[in-house]
Amino acid sequence: MNAENELSIIGPDDERYRSDPDKPTGPVGVRSLQELIERATHFAVSTPTTADDSGVAEIYAFPFLGIVSQDDMKLALLLNLINPIIGGVLLIGPRGTAKTTAARSLLDLLPDTERSLCQYGCLPHDIETGGMDAVCPECARKYGEGEPISQTEHAHLVELPLNARLEDVVGGIDDRASIHHRLRLKRGILAQADQNILYVDEVNLLPDEIVDAILDAAAMGRYTVRRGPMAATYRANFTLVGSMNPEEGNLRPQILDRFGLRVIVRGLDTPQDRQNAYLRAVSFRNNPLSLINQYRDATEQLRDEIIFARKRLSKVSVPEKIFNVGLSLIHDLKIDSLRAEITLFEAARAHAAADDRDEVTLEDLQRVAPLALRLRKSPYIESYLRERITEDQTVTEAMQAVLANLGKETR
Repeated sequence: MNAENELSIIGPDDERYRSDPDKPTGPVGVRSLQELIERATHFAVSTPTTADDSGVAEIYAFPFLGIVSQDDMKLALLLNLINPIIGGVLLIGPRGTAKTTAARSLLDLLPDTERSLCQYGCLPHDIETGGMDAVCPECARKYGEGEPISQTEHAHLVELPLNARLEDVVGGIDDRASIHHRLRLKRGILAQADQNILYVDEVNLLPDEIVDAILDAAAMGRYTVRRGPMAATYRANFTLVGSMNPEEGNLRPQILDRFGLRVIVRGLDTPQDRQNAYLRAVSFRNNPLSLINQYRDATEQLRDEIIFARKRLSKVSVPEKIFNVGLSLIHDLKIDSLRAEITLFEAARAHAAADDRDEVTLEDLQRVAPLALRLRKSPYIESYLRERITEDQTVTEAMQAVLANLGKETR
């Protein structure tokens, strides 16, 4: 592979790495996520022969860095992996623009997480912060006897089927237990998505009751299921990724507001990009492991960089002048939702952490502002509020006229 096609990452020994060589670096030494994304687009892959068919169905995710261009989509997804407080990502665009491929390709970038061994999601952290009463009786017993109540696992992607029922999503009575005349609740998809990514394709086509359940759980980090005399509260801290084709209908404003970053995914612009996308798609179809292996080193390094950025995130601050710029921007755009500030500043912090910096800069804010603030203005609300202001003025003028007439009558 020649030098221009080399998909490597600039390390701390490279003179281009940073202007301050004495500044401590992360475990990988990525100069920026943006640079890695751009370089991956121009990476030339070899064309493998078709792999032998073993007859065994295996599921492989297309390599994240193998997706051609779509820099905004890649960046938004990576920022949410670094900082889940951003509030998830909504991918909006026509069919065939790699939205679902991108979501599924996050599988190889997800860091390990602590997974509860209990159906109610009890963790040692709950006991450390809230005592034994913060977990179920069985987990309290195990913890007291020194038995583990959690284990470290690789996080995974949970997909919500389009035909899912509300009971599938939130959980309900365990049918297998009921056969033995026992009542027990089973976890739903939302509980299974705890500490993972929940991907909802065609989110604009889901029934309102299911969307409401997802959004409530995402906002609270937990949800409660009640079935007759039984009730259980499940943990549901997940990163929400949704996708939709606007040709098939719009989202309710309430749902749209809950997504942190919004990415407009368009088709590829240049013939070269479209050719690269075609060659990589064919290569993956013929021999998925071959293509995955060509990106394996860069994928591992990117995953390490995400882990490092997550650890660094707590040290990243937003200077007062950057706060003022962001707040002025939101004020000038006349955005009402307070989620705009949360998404804007948390995305900027993640962007700074990814570039190994302790302070958010104006460049961070500029890079994430379109992703965080687009589709947050509501022409209907603006018109509605203007009508209410006019109405209030009319009421005030009428009241003043009544008071003036009353004053004349009492003279």
